[in-house]
Amino acid sequence: MIIVTTDHIPSKEIKDIVGYVQGGTICKKNLGKDSSISFMMGGELNLFAEMLVEAKHVALNHMANDAKRGGANAIIGLRVIQTPVMQGAIEIFVYGTGVVI
Repeated sequence: MIIVTTDHIPSKEIKDIVGYVQGGTICKKNLGKDSSISFMMGGELNLFAEMLVEAKHVALNHMANDAKRGGANAIIGLRVIQTPVMQGAIEIFVYGTGVVI
């Protein structure tokens, strides 16, 4: 499935607009005491960074499945919202417009 942030897909004609599609997830990792050491030393929190990437993939898959259920084979206008919901947990919400190309 093609997913783009723009309102069109270069060299593709949009034949039909299916409508709003969405996906989301909330992920939490136990960062442990290594996170406080890394934070104080100014290092990257690798576990948290990995969690963000993993959560974004899960949310995008949920959105793609939503689009497929509606008959879309592409998504335009992708938007991503990341919101901390509690310590060590983040919500990733993605949405866009499902289209047929």
